[in-house]
Amino acid sequence: MEKLYPLSLAVNGREVSEMVSARLLLVDFLRDVLGLTGTHVGCDTTQCGACTVHCDGQAVKSCTMLALQAQGQAVTTIEGLGPRGDHPLQQAFREEHGLQCGYCTPGMIMAAAALLDTNPSPDEAAVRHALEGNLCRCTGYQPIIAAVISASRKTGQ
Repeated sequence: MEKLYPLSLAVNGREVSEMVSARLLLVDFLRDVLGLTGTHVGCDTTQCGACTVHCDGQAVKSCTMLALQAQGQAVTTIEGLGPRGDHPLQQAFREEHGLQCGYCTPGMIMAAAALLDTNPSPDEAAVRHALEGNLCRCTGYQPIIAAVISASRKTGQ
């Protein structure tokens, strides 16, 4: 029988305590244990960014982070960023057509939110740099970049 370890953290502002395997990835904890399926799995190798979440305000790729590494941290997923789809980035992605199939969108939005937290008025080069670890196979990136810049302007940042 596999040994389980206690994990306590805050996810989207809610305290969570579970017993987990030492090998459980954060993405699997979020999706399979907590049912937060907005965080997607695209590659399991940090290449695509579909699994991007925030841990203590930093954008991280949850497919290569163990759940136990998030012990005591505040984790925010796309569900916690804009529970009703009302976050300025979510609105801007819709308005600027920054999504097509939508698979990469949660990770893109989470990476962009981390950028806007540290650089509230990014130029195109800064947005491209911040999103370079997130892949989109549908949009060609320009609408995504336009959405991030639009969101930064709308929030008065």
